[in-house]
Amino acid sequence: MRLSQMLFVTLREDPAEAEIPSHKLLLRAGYIRRIGSGIYAYLPLMWRVLKKISQIVREEMDATGAQECMLTQLQPAELWRESGRWDTYTKAEGIMFALVDRQNRELGLGPTHEEVITTIARDMIRSYRQLPLNLYQIQTKFRDEIRPRFGLMRGREFIMKDAYSFDVDEAGLKQTYHKMHDAYCNILRRAGLAFRAVDADSGAIGGSGSQEFMVLAEAGEDEVLYTEDGQYAANVEKAVSLPLDAEPSPFQTYEKRDTPQTPTIDSLCQFLKCSPTQILKNVLYQVTYDNGMNVLVLVSIRGDQDVNEVKLQNELVRVADQYGGKAVIALEVPNEDAQKKWATKPLPLGYIAPDLSDDYIQSSKTLAPKFYRLVDQTAVELTNFVTGSNESDRHVVGANWGDPFTLPQTVVDVRTARKGDRAIHDPTQLLQSARGIEIGHIFQLGTKYSIAMGATYTNEQGEDVPLVMGCYGVGVSRMAQAAVEQSYDKDGIIWPVAIAPYHAIVVIPNVSDADQVAAAERLYAELNQAGVETLLDDRTERAGVKFKDADLVGIPYRIVTGRSLQQGKVEVVKRASRESQEIAIDEVVATVKQWVADALS
Repeated sequence: MRLSQMLFVTLREDPAEAEIPSHKLLLRAGYIRRIGSGIYAYLPLMWRVLKKISQIVREEMDATGAQECMLTQLQPAELWRESGRWDTYTKAEGIMFALVDRQNRELGLGPTHEEVITTIARDMIRSYRQLPLNLYQIQTKFRDEIRPRFGLMRGREFIMKDAYSFDVDEAGLKQTYHKMHDAYCNILRRAGLAFRAVDADSGAIGGSGSQEFMVLAEAGEDEVLYTEDGQYAANVEKAVSLPLDAEPSPFQTYEKRDTPQTPTIDSLCQFLKCSPTQILKNVLYQVTYDNGMNVLVLVSIRGDQDVNEVKLQNELVRVADQYGGKAVIALEVPNEDAQKKWATKPLPLGYIAPDLSDDYIQSSKTLAPKFYRLVDQTAVELTNFVTGSNESDRHVVGANWGDPFTLPQTVVDVRTARKGDRAIHDPTQLLQSARGIEIGHIFQLGTKYSIAMGATYTNEQGEDVPLVMGCYGVGVSRMAQAAVEQSYDKDGIIWPVAIAPYHAIVVIPNVSDADQVAAAERLYAELNQAGVETLLDDRTERAGVKFKDADLVGIPYRIVTGRSLQQGKVEVVKRASRESQEIAIDEVVATVKQWVADALS
């Protein structure tokens, strides 16, 4: 492709809308164009990148025996109601674009396809002889993000590969899951990306276990905790660890003390001259379920720890049926306005004790009459601890479970693991931290959807049993931007060879020089004929502009037909290392072809 004939416009300044380097560079280099909030057009250079990533994904999926298909983007609401996820996706998470057609039928634009694929399996899979089966697609997905940002990282329309497996039992699922894990590792290695597979929270997708595949980058939205021995890695939402040991309490007897203006852990520690590990803090939440029922939740946790709201929400989903619900619509710390709607009297905020009386809760049909009380594992072993007294400006010291406070029946892990914690598998290993961009997620779904939607098969004994499912997603467009976020410099993008839009670019410094043009035309034709995908910068621009554009766009190899032509040579520059060398014209094609082959091997 000749740049003079290509839709190619670069920008010298960073667009105001872009926040992170990869977003700025993709806009500046003419790869994408913003059409609306979270909506981007893929321009010719980006489309080539996306096709290359898709092909890598397709080849690795096909190698596992998965079969490619194409599922419907419009999905009837009744399918999602069968699975119980319609309210979760339209209200709780609120990420589904929902609409009503002219026949007044409710539909959604597919953010994911578990319901559709389960419907197909229910209708078409009859016998164990048809199993195992794995179907995948590469298609546009839609999610109504609250705050679209970072370009393709968190857009409302994006390209994704999603696969869905069906097995006869859990053992079969685990085999398929491991195949997909290996396929994802192969995809990322072939794309030239540094990554880490980590344990993850399954969220609204559900299932017994899942892993995320994180491309490591400083701008990543996710925090990954891992150990140096390579035996543990998890998203912070899922991570578990052993916190530092609590310090012995200096308070040996129980008493109530005046502690004026100490509503925070820091202020209380300074006032009492104690460690936060000796404090029991009690955090109040309000959860709203999909049936409209509200529950006030009181979480007791050690003072130096923070509540992990993902873990807390999972616990609240687990007990949803106690309150007649299925899904959590909202989880928040109730502010003053929210408290006024249910509190019978002002709450002693900052001074709450674990035995805060239920009579603070007004009687209401949509409000549980009692606090749901949880205690984190870090707080169970505390002795002679400090905590609130349910009176403003007063705390108690020397308190214990059983005297005077009753230990809540529900003991859970709802703390946020952090860098420096000890690993559970080996306490001598301390957790390290890295930032990552999630580009893949694989799930062991089990029978969650097949039971809900009646998708069964007949086993060897002639019994009808639920299909055992897994699902596996890769963000194709997100992977493209993640590659940029992982590899760039002050001058522009540095693409891995495997997914670069072109392998090489031939630059003519002066298009008025017939010798430069002739040499460039020859190399352009021979490189492409040899399988080296090559651009020709034949624009009537200054040489400096062309060199800056080549660096900005990030083509791996730049070939310049400049002054060294007089010696029968051209300059060849490697974008990644900036290594420059002069190579005889007759050797350029073989040399660059070998470099590309080595990079792809």
